[in-house]
Amino acid sequence: MDIKEAKKRVGELREKTEYYAKKYYDDDNPEITDFEYDMLMVELRNLEKEFPELIDKESLTQKVGGHVKEGFSKVEHEVPLQSLQDVFSIEELRLFDTRVRKEIQKEEITYTVEAKIDGLSVSLEYIDGEFVRGATRGNGQIRRRCNS
Repeated sequence: MDIKEAKKRVGELREKTEYYAKKYYDDDNPEITDFEYDMLMVELRNLEKEFPELIDKESLTQKVGGHVKEGFSKVEHEVPLQSLQDVFSIEELRLFDTRVRKEIQKEEITYTVEAKIDGLSVSLEYIDGEFVRGATRGNGQIRRRCNS
């Protein structure tokens, strides 16, 4: 694939992923399966990796999908809450482990793995052991306060 074809395909993928993310996150009415959406994101991520000049900060590969919903007050996350990357093979799991070991500079690491429930994220804040605020992930930067 040359750069012209890649640019066209990246545009198509961004349009599709934005649409499906809106249906899933904002409208609570998904039109495709999580796997189908994930495969579109994998293709987009791979094209952006192969053609880094096509990376755009507005791409869903660079930010969390969905928009902040109305009904609660807005607060900003002190540290952005990012979305976890999907892993579809043992090799991708090994690559993740390698990145973690390199980042934290430790060889001995223990992982805890739990089932993921799509669409449920919350940020809970405690000060001196006392709960002070709970909020949704929102778009990763801005969240909606659930309680304070």
